[in-house]
Amino acid sequence: MAIKQLRLETANVSGKLSYLSDVLGKHGVNIRAISVGQESTEISSICIVVDDPKKAKNALSSEEIGYLETEVLAVEMPDHPGGMNAVLKPLRDAKINAITMYPYIGRASNPIIILEVDNVTAATEVLKRNWVKIWDKEIYRL
Repeated sequence: MAIKQLRLETANVSGKLSYLSDVLGKHGVNIRAISVGQESTEISSICIVVDDPKKAKNALSSEEIGYLETEVLAVEMPDHPGGMNAVLKPLRDAKINAITMYPYIGRASNPIIILEVDNVTAATEVLKRNWVKIWDKEIYRL
C-alpha cells in the first residue's frame, strides 16, 4: 500500500523551489504533495509526491538533481478536532515513529496526509486493523 516519495536536499537559496517546479512542469509532472524544511542555514529538505514518479525521476536525473526515493503512506484522516489521533495513536501504541507528515494537495473528499514512518509494513498493518483508509497507487490519479 506504500507510494513513492522523492526527497531532495538543496541549497537554501531563493529560487530553488521555482526551479524544481519548472523542471518537473517541463516534463509534465504534477506535484501532488510537498513538504519543505530547513535542515540548516545552508540546506533545505524537500519531500514530494508526484502524479508520475517514474517521469519525475527521469526529469530530475536529466537535470542532474539528486534525490532519494522512499516509501510513504497516503492516509485518509478524519476531518474533525482530534481526528489526527485516529492515525497517530495506533502508530504510537505500536511504537512506530512518524518521521515526516504533510498534506496531500490533490482532490479528495476527506483530508489525506502523506506519512513517512520508520516501518512501512508494520504501520500499514496497524492502520488497517484500526480501520484507517490507506490509499495506494490510485493516489497518483486523484
